[in-house]
Order: sequence, then C-alpha cells, then structure tokens
Amino acid sequence: MLSADHDGGDSAQGDAILRLDFRPPAEHVPGFEIIDLATLHERRRRRGRRTDLVHRVDFHTLTLITEGSGEHAIDFVTYPCRPGTLLWVRPGQVQSFVRPGTAGGTHLLFTPAFPPHSSSADRMVREWYGPGCRQLGTSPQYAVLSTLLGQLRAEYDRPQQEVSAEILQLLLATVLLQIDRLPRPDGGGDPYAGGEVFARFRAELEGSYATTRRAADYAHRLGYTVKTLTRACAAATGQPVKHVIDGRVALEAQRLLAHTDEPVATIARRLGFAEPTNFGKFFTRHTGMTPGTFRQSQQGGQTLKH
Repeated sequence: MLSADHDGGDSAQGDAILRLDFRPPAEHVPGFEIIDLATLHERRRRRGRRTDLVHRVDFHTLTLITEGSGEHAIDFVTYPCRPGTLLWVRPGQVQSFVRPGTAGGTHLLFTPAFPPHSSSADRMVREWYGPGCRQLGTSPQYAVLSTLLGQLRAEYDRPQQEVSAEILQLLLATVLLQIDRLPRPDGGGDPYAGGEVFARFRAELEGSYATTRRAADYAHRLGYTVKTLTRACAAATGQPVKHVIDGRVALEAQRLLAHTDEPVATIARRLGFAEPTNFGKFFTRHTGMTPGTFRQSQQGGQTLKH
C-alpha cells in the first residue's frame, strides 16, 4: 500500500535493490503528487507487481492512514497501520509491503527539490533519515494534518491550468513543519542538535560511506577536526562520529544481505572492504550475527515489529 509505484518508474541506477524514481502516469505538477491508497493499489495491479516487492524510492512519501489496518516495513522495522498512523519514507530507504490489509488513506509523494528552499522545512527534506512512523490516533495533531492534506488534495485536483505549484509548496511546507512539532519517538535523537556541522557531515557520509570509514577523511573533506565532528554527532545522535559512520555502513550491508542474492564477497567490495573476512568481522561486531546468519534470518521473514 505504501510503495511509490509509478508506471514506468523502475530505475536500477547500478543499485542491487530495485529503485523507483518519480514518474507519475500523468505529471500534473512537476515533483509532486497526492493520491489515495486505493489509486496506488490499482496502479500496482495494472503493472502486475507483487504486493511484497522490496524497493527503494528516490523521493519522499508521506502517508496518513485514515481507515482499515495493515502493516508496512521500512528498513527492517514493521509498523502496524491503523487510523492515525503517519508514515514517512525517505529517499534511499528500503521498504516493502508486509501485510497490505485494508488500510486506506492519503499518499503524498514529492521530490527533494519540490518544497520551498526559503522555508525551514527544507532542512527536514534534506535529512536522509528520521522517524518512519508516528501513531497519532485521534489526537488534535491528526486532525490538523488531515485538514492540511485535504487542502493539498483540493488544490492538486483543480483543473490543471488552475493549479498553483506555489500554493502546493507552501501547504507542503506547513505539513512538514507540523510534523516537526510532533514529539520524537524515544531514542530518535535530534539531528538538528548537531547544527550545520552535522548536516554537512551526514550529506558527505551518504555519498562516501562505501569508500571510506575513517573519521579523519570526513573531517579533512569538510574542513573540520575529528573532535568537532564528534561533538556534532554526540549532540545529534548521542554517539561518536566513528559509530555514526559504521552504523551507516552496517545498515547498507543489512539491506544488501536481506534484499539481494549477491554473494557476501560482492557486498563486501560494494562497501569498500578489500577482504570478505574483514567485512564479516565488521558486520558481526555491529550486528551480533555473521552475514550468513543475518541473511538466513531475513529470508525466514524475521523483522523487528513496533
């Protein structure tokens, strides 16, 4: 129910995991689309896709469940979907249907370039990670977001010559800022606490985690000291910079082991390990399982549930 499944949107881009790019069937507004989940289901049926298809997207999806129930998995965590569930899947994250069920609601898709860059909401879009799920129930926050999404849908559904991209951008920014007001789940950390230093580091890490795991390399590229990066990471995540780097590499290793059939040696090379044995030691140290054991556990359908 929550994949961003656009006709003609498959894009491998050298990725071992299927990646879907932003290609709506009819580009009503560039970089933006809002539909209901029933429409998304119908698209999937037309394309003959399996409901449990594992994939990444190269854009953001926000989904507010308004009726029914189901389950959706984002990076090894399975979330129950019920009225009041808010899901945010970010570019690069791996997601899949676990149990589509009967859940219905509003599905919002937008590219990172769509929100107004003058808005502070833009910083939320640039973060590659964050809480994937919030359970709002029947709270006032749910009512506010439901109303805003209704306004977005009403504007988007106007005759094409009358739709205002600027209004959609500003309404989207308001939605994102309202989400930013929500309490963070326990242990979620606050990426903004690290300021510009952490934001620049995360951007560099996302592009370089497969080529270097040395904190000194990131410090040199960004013009900071390792101590400065460590302070920023500690403020944002509660962890030193090396733990943040290794955690990103371990996450990608988990994705590739669980969702591809690539040999462990190939995955090791993808992630910058010259020797598979070194990769095996690294993975075991960070996950408590060997790569082979982890892969077997995932093939058996074991996922963390919230």
